[in-house]
Amino acid sequence: MNYFERAKQYRAKKRLGQNFLTDGEVIDDIIEAADIQPDDIVVEIGAGLGFVTEQLVDYAKKVIAIELDEDMVRELQKIKADNLEIVHADILKTDISQFGDNIKIVANIPYYITSPIIAHLVGEVDDLNNKNRNSISEIVMMTQYEAAKRITADETAEQKAYGLLSILAQFYADVEMVRFVGAKSFFPSPKVNSAVIKFRVRKEPLLRLSDYSFFKKVAKACFGTRRKNLKNSLAVGGFSKEVIQKALNELNIPETVRGETLSIAKIGELSEKLKENL
Repeated sequence: MNYFERAKQYRAKKRLGQNFLTDGEVIDDIIEAADIQPDDIVVEIGAGLGFVTEQLVDYAKKVIAIELDEDMVRELQKIKADNLEIVHADILKTDISQFGDNIKIVANIPYYITSPIIAHLVGEVDDLNNKNRNSISEIVMMTQYEAAKRITADETAEQKAYGLLSILAQFYADVEMVRFVGAKSFFPSPKVNSAVIKFRVRKEPLLRLSDYSFFKKVAKACFGTRRKNLKNSLAVGGFSKEVIQKALNELNIPETVRGETLSIAKIGELSEKLKENL
């Protein structure tokens, strides 16, 4: 199927971050990563011209294609499938839980709203009972390659990859990079490369903490001033030097290390100690 020739018939809208995926091999890999079973309900975010949608309807019990662009909605309506429901809506204003339980998400998103979409789907760190997360089992998402590296990074990753986006993504999901996707896999070709990532959503948070909002404050302080050492970063984040020093001493963390060298678990321990010593 010549996706490229089909895509050339349409003008992508830059304001919506549209670039149409035309690489059949990548589409096949997305379907494989989603591991769709006959009883699955799949919500597709950013269905576009329907190149992935056409494959999804062959495998899933039901596909709910969410698309913001009216022109794309009209294209999606040309797909003849009894198990396809098309929703003309903004994903950030859509309650996923209305579609059922154990939903699988397949998403080709505008890259400029990657963080808001992840937060919408899996919830913020201190959102312990997020309705969307509670209804989702897995997410297969196309995003910018640099963002994918940040989403999947840990404290051993290259400088600046690991940060708040890593914590947001990993706090309620096990994440992995499925594959790299070059710019030429799209029409029109974007200026950046992309990647497919997979989230296996957990119902329980990564860490058990006494105060999740406090943990967010500590994490923001750890990554907020990357050029400063941990002690100074925490001070800039609003913590007293006495409380910081006591917490670091009790955890045997050198004050000269930088925040991005701490694992999520270690940041959790630091958060608990800071809270305890207030």
